[in-house]
Amino acid sequence: MYPRILQIPPKISCFLWGPRQTGKSTLLRDRFPASPRYDLLRSDEFRRLLARPSLIREECQALKKKGELINKPVIIDEVQKVPDLLDEVHWLMENQGIRFILCGSSARKLKRGKGNLLGGRAVRLELHPLVYPEIPEFSLSAALNDGLLPPLYGDEMVRSRLEAYVGDYLKEEIMAEAVTRNIPGFSRFLETAAFSNGEIVQCSTMARDCGVSAPTVKAYYQILEDTLIGNWIPVYRKRPKRRVILAPKFYFFDVGVVGFLTRRGRVEEGSELFGRALEHFLYMELAAHRRYSGLLYPISYWRTASGLEVDFILGDHEVALEVKGTPMAQSHHWRGLMAFGEEYKTKRRLLVTCDPRPRSLSGGMEVLPWKVFLEELWGGKVMR
Repeated sequence: MYPRILQIPPKISCFLWGPRQTGKSTLLRDRFPASPRYDLLRSDEFRRLLARPSLIREECQALKKKGELINKPVIIDEVQKVPDLLDEVHWLMENQGIRFILCGSSARKLKRGKGNLLGGRAVRLELHPLVYPEIPEFSLSAALNDGLLPPLYGDEMVRSRLEAYVGDYLKEEIMAEAVTRNIPGFSRFLETAAFSNGEIVQCSTMARDCGVSAPTVKAYYQILEDTLIGNWIPVYRKRPKRRVILAPKFYFFDVGVVGFLTRRGRVEEGSELFGRALEHFLYMELAAHRRYSGLLYPISYWRTASGLEVDFILGDHEVALEVKGTPMAQSHHWRGLMAFGEEYKTKRRLLVTCDPRPRSLSGGMEVLPWKVFLEELWGGKVMR
């Protein structure tokens, strides 16, 4: 089992969200082995509580009366499957002082059904796929090819397991979140979106490719975002001097899932695929770090109409970050960073590559090997 670094606050209730197989249930079993648990993936438990949600109130009051909830939270897994439970949870928190950890893969059903999200009484946590400091003897090749879902990273059967994950979860469960049952259209969208991973999204163009309408494409993207399968990153455009592109980019939550959806071959260092996969992987690290660190800094990108680009702008232009899969950075690799520095004052401008050693460039820019960058990121030296 991997040592997860997500911190769960003591003494308060929380929602713990994350896509399937990111390790939510495993984490909670490890941290709270003696806690009472309701697993709504079990059909008998699901049917019992769906038919009578008040059972959880009666059972939790009995547990408290017997002293079995001292310093223990009650855990409800896949809570979104029975939204009415949250009214009972709310009452137990307010009137009995019982602590809950409410775990799930999507808050979409709760929001859509106007479910009780506890009015700020429970903090929101997200569990991401594995990150660099959680993996002893980390392998970049395994990360870029297998992805970072805990059961899949480094697994010999990763291809067949990714096939099951994409087929059973992404193309069926996620589709069930949609208002339409156009499964072929959604499947085409999912693959087209994977090919566009990390690129500027034009919904009208994608709609033609998928054979659906532009509003449908936007709705499908909203489903992916609501179910934590991916995130938009906006363009950075605070007081621009140059004309900038305004459309956002979209990144999936896992590099291995994108590799399977696009049917790309093995990612080898030096290939074009390697550079794109490395950029995606580093986005995953940034997305996890901003939450796990509690800093919650914005992540955006910058691109001018003339084609100058910086992959990631962190915070309010504190850090500009460009990713290149090259083993030796050359002057053309940092053109975007140089242009961004002419327009905005930054604390650091970083070019992350496969160079063997860090370098300092003119104008205060830095070249960092990807491993050095990750050690600085997780060591608190990039964003403070």
